Amino acid sequence: MNRRTFTKLAAASAGLSKAALPPVTDTTSGRMKLGTQHQSSDEILRILAPLGVSHICSALPSAKFDEAWSVEGLTKLRERVESFGIKLEAVPLPLSSAYITKSENPNIMLGKSPERDREIDNICQMIRNAAQAGIPMLKYNMSILGVVRTERSPGRGGARYSTFNYAKAAQEQPALTEAGPVSADDAWERITYFLKRVIPIAEENKMKMACHPHDPGMPPDKGFRGVHRVLGSVDGLKRFIEINPSRYHGLNFCQGTVSEMLKNPKTEILDVIRYFGTRKKIFNVHFRNIHGGFLNFEETFPDAGDVDMLAALRVYKEVGYDGMLMPDHVPVIEGDKGGLQAFAFAYGYIRGLMQATGA
Repeated sequence: MNRRTFTKLAAASAGLSKAALPPVTDTTSGRMKLGTQHQSSDEILRILAPLGVSHICSALPSAKFDEAWSVEGLTKLRERVESFGIKLEAVPLPLSSAYITKSENPNIMLGKSPERDREIDNICQMIRNAAQAGIPMLKYNMSILGVVRTERSPGRGGARYSTFNYAKAAQEQPALTEAGPVSADDAWERITYFLKRVIPIAEENKMKMACHPHDPGMPPDKGFRGVHRVLGSVDGLKRFIEINPSRYHGLNFCQGTVSEMLKNPKTEILDVIRYFGTRKKIFNVHFRNIHGGFLNFEETFPDAGDVDMLAALRVYKEVGYDGMLMPDHVPVIEGDKGGLQAFAFAYGYIRGLMQATGA
């Protein structure tokens, strides 16, 4: 099934035109929401609502601080998304998980002044504008290495799983990145510098700021290619949330990435969820499973990994989490352009678990 056919079938199954959809009303207050951070084009939005996706994080409005980041531009984005019966719960900042040479605002993590000050000023204004546009959350990364992976591995039914093997990666990559050596102290200085400027603005504007962990974690004694990934361990994430006590400072809690930090995710991840969940620092959840653990893992289908996803969802419910549960990365299936069918499978799986637990 190609993308065009899939889109037509989804639209037909909805039995509704865009104009006929009801206005967005959040009837899931106090309960978890099925979400996604898939692309937010009209074509994709027509697919999501029939599949039960009620809340989304949009695509990046723009890599630059331009008209798309104005109050008017963001309001138009929110109204367009919500015209499909879907709530715009979050928007990504131009602080993506890209490698440093492709970063939209590289000087923040390079620690280069005064360039980083100008970039932070723009981020602060984006926060103000998003709040005025009625958007409750922004998600972001603080990354130099980006998402590091090695060659894909074979998975269920011929699918291919995104894979990381530290031993192989260390041999394949150049010694240093363009950022040069970045010690743990360097990384913490740059992260703290950013947070001290940004979180007070978020507090003033009641904007949740959800930071994604470093994906994947690396050996704490030497890092990777000269870069120490301080947000790549549970202890690092604990230190991160303690930098500012604000209720608007928290995590885009990627369960898959956090599982990658653990030697035995199956037995350890539930207590990690409890730690951050009871402190109300989980703002969004990437509900993803893996096989393996620290420095050697595969990203599987949600039902095919080592973590008991039903048990995990019960813990989110236990700690009172009421935000989005969304797929993150999905396996590659031959003929599944853009991963549309793999994402549809993940939506159905998550929705089934939510119904099974009354979440």
